[in-house]
Amino acid sequence: RPLSRRHVPEPRFAQNWLLCRMKFSPSVSSSRRKSRKAHFNAPSSIRRIIMSSALSQELRKKYHVRSMPVRKDDEVSVVRGTYKGREGKVIQCYRKKWVIHIDRITREKQSGATVQVGIHPSKCVITKLKLDKDRKAILERKNKEAKSAKGKGKFTEQDVAMADVD
Repeated sequence: RPLSRRHVPEPRFAQNWLLCRMKFSPSVSSSRRKSRKAHFNAPSSIRRIIMSSALSQELRKKYHVRSMPVRKDDEVSVVRGTYKGREGKVIQCYRKKWVIHIDRITREKQSGATVQVGIHPSKCVITKLKLDKDRKAILERKNKEAKSAKGKGKFTEQDVAMADVD
């Protein structure tokens, strides 16, 4: 008996034509399967970078940096979801579950116990940074204004004049 029209698979190239985008680097895969595998099997060091939050407008103006990896003792404000508008201090970065726990954002279980609610860092904005020497070094490195002032490695008139002296 013939299969219904629903069960006939499309030619392979037709499916790819809908999904493909221009690929610039041959060493990087554009496969959805491989991207998801890399994401969910990422080691803790990579998860730290993925679990970044945007900085608030005030911090962005002060440091000229758009986002930072979240860490314990940062103060954040939730900007999306059920807990939108709530603020608090980060008490735990749970990298295994891709969430952060914020003080005062809890819920009650059926048994009556209170538990922390996990919130993804991309749904938060950092309002106060916990600064130590490593964090300051990261801010210095990421400072966009300092980079643009240098001129992205371009030669200045003074550099050219010094080259002629040799």
